[in-house]
Amino acid sequence: MTRTVHLARRAAAGAALALTLLGSASTQAQSQPPSAAPAAAPAPAAVRPVCGLSNGQKATGAPIPIGAVVGRTGPDDFSASAAAAAAWFKCVNENGGIHGRPIDYIVADDQWNPETAVQVAGKLVRDRKVLAMVGNSSFVECGANARLYEQEGVMVIAGVGVPRECFFSKNYAPVNTGPRVSATLVAAHMAQTWKARKMVCIIPNIPSLGNWACEGAKAWGAGRGVTVETLAIDPASADATSVMLQAAAGKPDAIILNLPKGVMVPLLAAAEQQGLHRRIRFASTTPAYDASVPRAIGKAWDKALDLHLEFMPVESGGADNSNWKAVMAAHADRKAPRDSFAQAGYLAARIATEALLKLDPKTLDRPKVTAALRQVKGFRSDILCKPFYVGEGARHNANISGPIARVSDGGFALTAPGCLTADEPELADVRADEKRLGL
Repeated sequence: MTRTVHLARRAAAGAALALTLLGSASTQAQSQPPSAAPAAAPAPAAVRPVCGLSNGQKATGAPIPIGAVVGRTGPDDFSASAAAAAAWFKCVNENGGIHGRPIDYIVADDQWNPETAVQVAGKLVRDRKVLAMVGNSSFVECGANARLYEQEGVMVIAGVGVPRECFFSKNYAPVNTGPRVSATLVAAHMAQTWKARKMVCIIPNIPSLGNWACEGAKAWGAGRGVTVETLAIDPASADATSVMLQAAAGKPDAIILNLPKGVMVPLLAAAEQQGLHRRIRFASTTPAYDASVPRAIGKAWDKALDLHLEFMPVESGGADNSNWKAVMAAHADRKAPRDSFAQAGYLAARIATEALLKLDPKTLDRPKVTAALRQVKGFRSDILCKPFYVGEGARHNANISGPIARVSDGGFALTAPGCLTADEPELADVRADEKRLGL
């Protein structure tokens, strides 16, 4: 019995060391970021990922149910975050799990439908008794389920938060910056780099996303002589040419696309057909950062589309980013995206695993897991510009930074070294919480 406990302690210590090493390259990544090349190819299979207890022993104990809700089917496939989280959890389960207990990762598709989101989340929370939600990515589920998660005491470490509720809920902590902060950073870049003073921000007319996701850019520009108008569109039925002509009607200096890539690409094609790319600067939030986008939009957009990255480039050479690619190579489908949203799911799953490994596996329950996730702070990764935290705040938006890249030579290149941090007026209460909580 003594030997078993001693080995468990050694394994836990090894896991803590491995996780520390994975996050140790953060400072270097901030000061010397690599180019933002596309990431179509996975890491070589010979690279062995570091996961969980890293003991090479398959977990065989009682499963630990963890859930996720994603928008897999609908206007676009928005499930890359959960695919990466699933790959991480597979790796963890093959390396001791949570002190011998495997993670049973259950992913549900909300089909971009709020009613479906309520149904599938209810099954996960009430029927499957998940202890937490990890790697969520959806345009509708935050608003549909935020109250459920708080009522049931379920903590969500989301990979990708989109609508307002994702960032205004006590039990929902996204790893990404979100579309509002991303658009604010893009607007600041366009004003500073291209001297844009009049912009249009295009956004899906989804409830709690709509104008909100572009209002940060508008608020940022108000005191700086920059005007930002919002154009909300139906992502399922919008006519691309009509949308682009409407956006260009007021002769803006820049157009910001705050849209999923499946909606954005046809709009860029329509803009090219109308010759708009020759007289208007274009920018995008993070969804444009996908290896398929430069090929899909063609040479006309070379060095003509700037975008904000919510994380460091997918080809970064840091230890944790390299580990993410190794995890994907070993445990994810070859067709699973290797993009920013996959980075987000990997980080969310890593955060949850690190918190779970600190708990007694014999007494795990929802309240203990929720409390452990709330206590997350100082989580470091070279994928992130700054350390991540959750905390006891009434809402969560820890990630407010990221570099700017540009479509270049069939891929992406950083426009400048380092990360921009959003000067977002709406985050004043979050910054106050950080100060109050010593974060």
